Amino acid sequence: MRGADCYNESLFTTVRLEDFVPANHPLRPIRTWVNDALSTMDAKFSAMYEADVKGGRPSIAPGKLMRAMLLQVLYSVRSERQLVEQIQYNLLFRWFVGLAIEDSVWNHSVFSKNRDRLIEHDAVTDLFNATVEMADRRGLLSGEHFSVDGTLIQAWAGHKSLRRKDGSDDGKPPEDWRGEPRSNDTHESTTDPESRLYRKSNVAPALPSFQGHVLTDNRHGLVVNVKASTADGTSEREVAAQMLADVAKPGKRVTVGADKAYDTKSFVKACRDLNVTPHVAQNTNRRGGSAIDERTTRHPGYEVSQRRRKRIEQCFGWGKVIGPIRQVMVRGLDKVDQVLTLTMAAYNLTRLRSLANLRPRCAQ
Repeated sequence: MRGADCYNESLFTTVRLEDFVPANHPLRPIRTWVNDALSTMDAKFSAMYEADVKGGRPSIAPGKLMRAMLLQVLYSVRSERQLVEQIQYNLLFRWFVGLAIEDSVWNHSVFSKNRDRLIEHDAVTDLFNATVEMADRRGLLSGEHFSVDGTLIQAWAGHKSLRRKDGSDDGKPPEDWRGEPRSNDTHESTTDPESRLYRKSNVAPALPSFQGHVLTDNRHGLVVNVKASTADGTSEREVAAQMLADVAKPGKRVTVGADKAYDTKSFVKACRDLNVTPHVAQNTNRRGGSAIDERTTRHPGYEVSQRRRKRIEQCFGWGKVIGPIRQVMVRGLDKVDQVLTLTMAAYNLTRLRSLANLRPRCAQ
């Protein structure tokens, strides 16, 4: 018997969003872990809105905003406007964020209004730290062997926004810059003044950029520290030393693997002052030779660190192909740092999910 092609919407329904999500969906463990992390941040969320307790309508729950921001990273949603649109009709997104079918979705401008508040109270940093603590509790971190590296993050600014700091080209059209030498000393972006002209190599174009720095644990390649900085020739090593100071332990020696860019006497000395063994790749073509000698390279652990350090490229690749850090759509160093930290938190959660499938005891 042929069925009728008609549509009659029920006035009432008893179907739950939980019923639409498969039991083995990859978002299920991630949602559980995120909810556990957000539950420990309840006091911080209360402090965030303490100054605004003057009556009126309740604000959007910060936990829901942060789960929505994670969805934007995990599913490569290009804008917050599109994210809100997808939450409106995507039942999986509604379930992850914590909205019922009949709940209305907030306006996309809510993200912009709350971004500064989240930065001020380091909410995203706390979420990232929670992912590191989850990995540590499950025995997925060595705590002794690390790798460090940096990557270039293109700023949300173009060449036409670069103008002279002294204002001498105010009357000149912004597109008429060919043949004119420009540098960070003389020019500044009017769109994002905190970005800096930087290029990866002599054959690459100089673009307004920031730098992202990551410290990973060598056991499973999980990110344990992350930081964004302005782009210059020394920030990679300076920020790396700061991140190593956070993991260095008195009386216990740790190792750090790095590429040839870190083979400088100042960085090697900074590592040894922190009781960190620098397993950096030797740059024998550098003037004065390599800062690493056979006292370090003769040990088997040096070769192991050189193999494991290449895993750090996985988080950068994931963050630029899946995540939003190839070219960030925010302006200012603090906001870029927030996007980078959120991206690495999402990367850790996906790694934890994959490791949980391989090692079921790690899912507990």
